Amino acid sequence: MSVILETSLASKYEEVKKIIFDMGEVVIAMSGGVDSVLLAKIAYDVLKDDALAVTADSPSLPRRELEETRRITKLIGIKHRIITTNEIHDPRYSANPFERCYFCKSELFEQLDIIKRETNVKWIIFGENIDDQSDHRPGNKAAREHFVRGPLREANLSKKEIRTLAKSLELPIWDKPASACLASRIPYGEEVTEGKLKQIEESENYLWDLGFRGLRVRHHGEIARIEVSPEQMHHIIEIANDIYINITQFGFKYVTLDLGGYRRGSLNEGFGLIPLEKVGSSS
Repeated sequence: MSVILETSLASKYEEVKKIIFDMGEVVIAMSGGVDSVLLAKIAYDVLKDDALAVTADSPSLPRRELEETRRITKLIGIKHRIITTNEIHDPRYSANPFERCYFCKSELFEQLDIIKRETNVKWIIFGENIDDQSDHRPGNKAAREHFVRGPLREANLSKKEIRTLAKSLELPIWDKPASACLASRIPYGEEVTEGKLKQIEESENYLWDLGFRGLRVRHHGEIARIEVSPEQMHHIIEIANDIYINITQFGFKYVTLDLGGYRRGSLNEGFGLIPLEKVGSSS
């Protein structure tokens, strides 16, 4: 490690390693976020070739994220498999209810169950942490139904502690902003389609290439609602005409800037699902 951990965090780190060691062989649901990358790193360090990372590819996963997952698994050295999931064809998912993530994760864990049986592995694990318990995460229900374990949560690791561990293990994504699937940009009750997901991805890629980070493009029919941190708003305004011209080429008619700034789960506002989380939070 490149830094010395506090005693309590070092103890939790050892507990995660012990939990994974006792499992013997694992399949890791690896999305490419900090949690699942740290889990994959620890699993590989403990189990070597008895650990397999699996990434689910679907229209809701940005190509940029998929390529980053390929790079990070090569860096770690862990075996990596990419599978195709078909939640977009499930009408319960595409209808975009509050529990949309439940149907997505159910599809994922059903496919991981097949891999588990084929490889004779006992456990599937994913990057749940203790902070997730206070969030609106229907996917965790699917995990329980499929007996998927969360070693980071079992060791009582918080998101902040996970980032500290990831940094100590020299994982380059330790400070990566939280990143939800593209479907999270579509308001509940509005159908999720491949066309909408493509519009969102193209718009976010365009803004990313301009240098913006920690952003979202929310899909409101003909309207693209851009969320960036308050510190980046002035630059958005400076080049507003160029942004309008380019994003409307992706199929939107109007382009707006949300003066509330980027916050996780802004489409949950008004539904009482999770507390509002403003820019500057740990995740």
